[in-house]
Formats: sequence, structure tokens, C-alpha cells
Amino acid sequence: MTYYHSRYNSSRPKKKSKLVRGIQIFFFLLIIAAAIVAYKLYTTVYKPNTWVKDENSISVYIPTGSTFEEVKTILYEKGVVINRISFEWLAKKKNLKGNIHSGRYLVYSGMSNDELINLLRSGEQTPVKLVFNNIRIKEQLAKTISGQIEPDSTEIIMLLNDSSYTEIFERTPETILSLMIPNTYEVYWDMSSTDFMDKMFIEYNKFWNGERNKKAEDIGFTPFEVSILASIVEQETRKNDEKERMAGVYINRLNYGWRLQADPTIVYAWGDFSIRRVLNIHKKIDSPYNTYMYEGLPPGPICAPSISSIEAVLNYEHHSFLFFCAKDDFSGYHAFAKTHDQHVVNANKYRRALDARNIRK
Repeated sequence: MTYYHSRYNSSRPKKKSKLVRGIQIFFFLLIIAAAIVAYKLYTTVYKPNTWVKDENSISVYIPTGSTFEEVKTILYEKGVVINRISFEWLAKKKNLKGNIHSGRYLVYSGMSNDELINLLRSGEQTPVKLVFNNIRIKEQLAKTISGQIEPDSTEIIMLLNDSSYTEIFERTPETILSLMIPNTYEVYWDMSSTDFMDKMFIEYNKFWNGERNKKAEDIGFTPFEVSILASIVEQETRKNDEKERMAGVYINRLNYGWRLQADPTIVYAWGDFSIRRVLNIHKKIDSPYNTYMYEGLPPGPICAPSISSIEAVLNYEHHSFLFFCAKDDFSGYHAFAKTHDQHVVNANKYRRALDARNIRK
């Protein structure tokens, strides 16, 4: 009896020991599984999941009204997302679909899904540098601008040609280029065409501050008239160091009541910017921009004048020159003259140089 009781008592600790060990193994495996899940979740959210070839960052442009599917296509076509499944899973969890903002976003190599999705959800886009210069006509401006921001050239040119719209800025479609100050501007890529025009109006008013307005008044010009004359100077010479002298010639002619007789206005009137040599036949065109035919300034600018040309008019050189022509060395500089006889000598030198190069038109 004693022996049987002893065997019975000794089996219970063994069974209990096996149960405890089983529970311990279960919880150990549970912890491992939880750790694996946690690690998987962590890597899905925080592990680097973007890659940019040969660069540290890349610009991603999200058009206005884009859907989540379109955003995915843009990212995938750029090749920046490494693991698409993890990206889409987290994007769904963070409701990127309901928080898409248009604009330009700078995506860096090594960003996590969380960082990329937060960036796109935030709408904190990176500005672009909007640059334009050497603009001759509105169509060229529209094309240049549309290549740097979201609106297309058709949308922009429609505004530039809309007289009821340009009237807001006290301009007509023929004079709207005078509103444009060629420069570099920081803007958002997804700005609308009207936003662009508003920006140009703001920058125009900043440019024509009290000091410049006072200079224009002192020489008897309005800012608009300064822009017109500056546009002629702009097309006469690319040499900034002779622009003030060039402006002085035209102001002298205006003060004497002469016609400006500016070849660039003839080219503009013809609308043929391939003309390199203005001939007498060209000067017969009946256009308000023909300054050989009509006195005073033309009705509008013949280009969007650069800041240097505007400043040249405002600070024109006071002298007695009334004539100029291009130098026969084709340096881009001009020979200035006070008398018609001296001008004829200079002009004949240049004509012979043109003939020698067989430049007939």
C-alpha cells in the first residue's frame, strides 16, 4: 500500500512539469510570431523603400485632380518605389486616396513608405524656378511658361488674347507683354494660368516701385512708355554696356520730333523674325509699328524687355548722338554718329560687310 501511494504521488509533478513547459513553449512561439509581425510591420512602414538612379532626389509632378491609381502610375513609371505591395498597403491604411494634393514633390532616395506617403498627403510641395527671357511674342511666352508649370500653352494664350481679361491689368492683348518682367520667379508648379497672371501683376508693381516711377516721370515717360522704348532697345542690341547710349539716341530723336526709324519695329510689323537686313521694301508696310512711317512710340512693346533694357531707358546716356548702325566687324556693337554724313560713312561700311557675307535679307 505504501509502495503504490509513492508511485502515484511522483507522477503528478511530471505531468505538471510537461504542462508548464508546453505553456512556456507556446508563449515563446507567440512572442516570436509577434516579433516577426512587428518587424514586418516596422519594415513596411519605416524601412527605406525609394530609390533614385544616379541622383539623390527626383521631382515627381502630381497633376490637379489626380486619382490614387494615377499617382501610383506616376511613381511607378519614375521607378522610385521599390516594394509596391508594402507601399500600397500603407497608403490604404493612411487613406492617401482621400488626401491627394497636386504639385511638385521632391522624392529622395531611401525614403520610407511612411515618409513618402506623409509627403504626398501633406501637400507641402517644392516650388519651381520659373524663368523667362528673350520673349518676342505672346505665343512664345505661353509656350515657355507652359513648359515650366502645369497649365498648357493654349490655356495661357487664351488669357493673353482675352481683351476683357487683360483689361483687369489695364492692358490690351496687344500691350500685355509690357506686364511681363523677364526674371526668375519662385512659384508652385500647379498654379493656374490666372495665378500666373496675378503673380506677374504683383511682380510688375514691385518692380515699378517709387524710385523707378520717379525716374520715369523725370524723363517724361510713363512706365508703359518706358517698356515700349526698352523693347526697341532690347532688339537693337544685346550689349548691356551700350544700351544707355542707344536709349539716349531714341530719346534725342523723340525730343527733336523725329521719327524713331527703328528697324526692329519693322521686323515686328512684318512678323518675320528671320529678317536680318531691313530693306526699303520692308519699310513700306502700313502698320502702327512702322516707325519709319509713323511718329512717336509704337502702340505697344515689340517684346518683353529685359530689366537691363528698362534700366537703360530710365538711366539713358545724355549725349548728342542721333544716328547709329551696326559695326562692320559683326561684334554686336554699334557705331554712333552725331551727323548724317558720319552716319552714312558708318552705314556704308556695314553694308559692304553684309554684301561680303552675302547677307541679302
